Amino acid sequence: MMITVNILQKCLISRSTLQRFAPGIVILSTRNFWERDIRQGRRSRQDKSRLYYLKEGLKVLKEEIKVWKDEVIEKFYDDPQHYIPGETKIVWTFDTQENLDKWIPTCDKDNEEGFSECSFTLTKNRRGLFSGVLSNKVPKDGRVNRSGYCNIRSIRATKSFKRDTHLDWEVFTHLVLRVRGDGRSYLLNISTAGYFDVTWYDIYHYVLFTRGGPYWQTVKIPFSKFILASKGRIQDKQVRIPLNRIASLGITCAGDITGSFHLEIDYIGLYWDKHYKEEFAYEMYQVPPYVIGS
Repeated sequence: MMITVNILQKCLISRSTLQRFAPGIVILSTRNFWERDIRQGRRSRQDKSRLYYLKEGLKVLKEEIKVWKDEVIEKFYDDPQHYIPGETKIVWTFDTQENLDKWIPTCDKDNEEGFSECSFTLTKNRRGLFSGVLSNKVPKDGRVNRSGYCNIRSIRATKSFKRDTHLDWEVFTHLVLRVRGDGRSYLLNISTAGYFDVTWYDIYHYVLFTRGGPYWQTVKIPFSKFILASKGRIQDKQVRIPLNRIASLGITCAGDITGSFHLEIDYIGLYWDKHYKEEFAYEMYQVPPYVIGS
């Protein structure tokens, strides 16, 4: 978040005081507001008056201050001593349309790469329903070789005042989901997009197996079981998930079994098991330093 010097002077807040209590705020000597974009460096400002931007900013100021207040409270509760082993911290619930809007459904048809369709809707029992039709039919355009996927993904985490951030799950050892599936296997995707562009596509995967039938199941998956991949390719050099830099969580339906599918989700949460000590479940190959992976 960027703040101009003249506004600070009007508010009678010194630069040293602001940086002491809000180190994430950068003070510019210029008189422009802008937010850094990792892909383009800076987001270009449209040709509008400063009064317009001031009015637009004041509209969201009250809500953003509330979000900032919740962040401060959450920071205190993130201390491990506040968690009781055996309890689950709920991160996402799907009992309202507002909560479902925090997730984005996509499929190959959206990208003109296939004919699959999917949606993420609210059921009459107030649960999230990921459903659709999976098709492996390949478009005859000479561009796509394989097809057939549907996906839902949480929106990228942001802090107050529209600042980019990461979810911090470093305290926890397991991912917990309460689901009711159709017997298919789904792919869980944890994105840890970093600062550099070569790490934007780093995603950790693990399979979610569902029973099918009318009964709910609670799935508890250790973070140590997730495998590192980039653009769908498992990497030779495996490392544990950096749990303090989670960008988003996704669920994918793909595979050779075409036709309709449905996955009903009650909640997604985190679990801390103080007796679970495994750091990483797979072999750590010694790769030459000049080899990135394959």
